[in-house]
Amino acid sequence: MKPLLSRFTLMLALFATLCGCRHRSSPTSNASNSFKVALLTPGPVSDAGWNAAAFDGLQSIKTKLGADTALVQTTAPSDFADALRDFGSRGFNCVFAHGFEYTDAALQAGRDFPKTWFIVTSGSASSANVASLTFKIEEAAYVEGYLSGLMTKTGVAGAIGGIELPAIRLTFAGFQRGFLAAHPNGRLLVIYTGSFEDVGAAKEAALAQITQGADFLIHEADAAGLGVFQAATERRVYAFGASRDQNDVAPAAVIASAVTDIPGAFLKIASQIKDGDFQSGRLEYGMKDQMVKVVFNPALQDRIRGGVIDQIESVERDIIAGKVALPDASGLNANSK
Repeated sequence: MKPLLSRFTLMLALFATLCGCRHRSSPTSNASNSFKVALLTPGPVSDAGWNAAAFDGLQSIKTKLGADTALVQTTAPSDFADALRDFGSRGFNCVFAHGFEYTDAALQAGRDFPKTWFIVTSGSASSANVASLTFKIEEAAYVEGYLSGLMTKTGVAGAIGGIELPAIRLTFAGFQRGFLAAHPNGRLLVIYTGSFEDVGAAKEAALAQITQGADFLIHEADAAGLGVFQAATERRVYAFGASRDQNDVAPAAVIASAVTDIPGAFLKIASQIKDGDFQSGRLEYGMKDQMVKVVFNPALQDRIRGGVIDQIESVERDIIAGKVALPDASGLNANSK
């Protein structure tokens, strides 16, 4: 599995640059004429998934908006406030904090640095200059669950998460609901390893679920998701990519990926901030906005039985039309069925 591992262990050398910008909406502008955007990630941007998608967004902002950009990977919760305060004190116009776990620190930084916008991906709150950005990944997860329910030979699927966060629980709940809609007597096994970077732990969790009969695996484990792909490849079961198109990471195992257009959302928000048109609040994007979708692996599409794709496309249309009852963040049960 060394070729797979190399995709995740490649470390990118990144250097922060400084300058400032003008924008018309609150927060107010500073005296400089340049546009400065920073990104905080909870893991390496070489993960080919969640953090890599955020880095793609930062690069797009740099290229298309001419922004000066900076990146920091935080390694512990104690780093959150210091990193956010650092960018605020240096006059950055916008800071993307890529994860629910940054919410509290961003709210505090927003109070201390009212001239900087703070955008928290999967955030749970907002304020005058703090916005949350949420993707309805549970929609794509429902579709993946439905596909799994139609194709499973065992009636068992597995879900492997890193840290048990609300957005991840919601994703797994969406998958479970789709799985049971297509296979009412099915069962979803759920394991949280407690780490987004421990490839070995994710692989062992996946192998344990495969031993219990799981023939489809979904992950929300960031860089550790490689371990899920390794297990799926070795045991010849199917897996799903997360956040980014991961079909080529393990082409013999990944049958489809739930893709969120994180780069597109980042660019849209940064453009509005630069133009002075951004409004704070809780932003939410989904399939209807074409920012969430399921991308099938062309190398494995011949494994999907005739008629299944038509059923999947029908389910997607129903989701967009609001005809499918999806789970919401309130009252979620973290336990497997």
